[in-house]
Amino acid sequence: MEIRKVGRSGLGTSVLGLGCNNFGMRIGPDETKLVVHAALDAGITMFDTAEMYGGGKSEEFLGAALAEAGRRDDVVIATKFGRANVGGSRTEIIKACERSLRRLGTDHIDLYYQHYVDRTVPIEETLAALTTLVQQGKVRYLGSSNVAGWQLAEADHTAAERGLERFVATQMEWSLLNRAVETEVVPAARRYGLGLVSYFPLASGLLTGKYRRGEDAPEGTRFAAMPFFANVATDANWDKVEALTAFAEARGRSLTELALGWVASQPETGCVLVGATKPEQVAANAEAIAWRLDAEELAEVATLI
Repeated sequence: MEIRKVGRSGLGTSVLGLGCNNFGMRIGPDETKLVVHAALDAGITMFDTAEMYGGGKSEEFLGAALAEAGRRDDVVIATKFGRANVGGSRTEIIKACERSLRRLGTDHIDLYYQHYVDRTVPIEETLAALTTLVQQGKVRYLGSSNVAGWQLAEADHTAAERGLERFVATQMEWSLLNRAVETEVVPAARRYGLGLVSYFPLASGLLTGKYRRGEDAPEGTRFAAMPFFANVATDANWDKVEALTAFAEARGRSLTELALGWVASQPETGCVLVGATKPEQVAANAEAIAWRLDAEELAEVATLI
C-alpha cells in the first residue's frame, strides 16, 4: 500500500483510507471488527470517522476494533466535530474532543476535522480552540471539511496572522461524477499546501459496476438501504458511467479501478476514503486503487466526463 504525506505536513497515511460512516449505522460492533482487521491486513492506516456517525457508535466501534487488534500506534485516526453552523465555539470543540477521545479509547486524535463550517463563530476562535488541543497533545493535526475555496484562504491567513495551528488537510467529495472541488477548492489547497482527502470517490457505489441502468438496486447495497444516495443515478451520469466502463474494460481494468485510480492520480490527493461493510470489499478496494493513470489516460478520461 502506497504511503503519502498529506499536503505539506509531516502526516503520513495510506493512499486508501477506510471511511467508517457505516459503523453503527449499517453494521454492528462484530462486523466492524472484521472490516477493521481486513483494512489493517491490507496495509490501510487511515481510519476516518466522525462524532455524528451512528450517533457516536462509529467512534466507539472503531476504537474497540483497534484496541482488540493492538494496532493503535500503527494507524491514523481521523474524526470530526460539529455540524453545519454548530460546534465551532471553544466550549463546544473542547467538549466534543473529550467525547471523541472517550469513545475512541485513545489519548489523542491524529487528524481532527471541523466537519462543517460554523458561520456563527469567528474562524479565529475555532482555530484558537483547536490550537489549545494540539498544545495539550490531544490532537496532532487539523483539517477542514465541506468548505469553499475562500474559507480555506481565510483560515490559513488567520492562522498565520494569529500564530495559530493551520489546517493541513481538507476533506471533500471528489469523484469522476462530482468534480465541483476542482473549481476553487483544489487550487486553494494547492496554494496553501493542504492535502485533499476525498470521500465518495465511488459516487455512493454508482462507480462500482454493481448497478444497472433501469434495474432495481441489488438487496444489501447502499442504494437499496439508503435510497437518498440513488439520486446520483441520473441519465447524464449513466451516460458517463457507460463511457467510463468501456474505457476501463478496453485496458483490462474495472470501473472501480478507474474510479479510485483516477482520484489517486490527482497530485493534490493525500488519501482516498472508501467505506465498507464486509472484509472482502476492503480487500477489493485495496487492490483496485493501485492503478495510476498517465497523462494521456487522464486527458482521455477528461473527454468522457
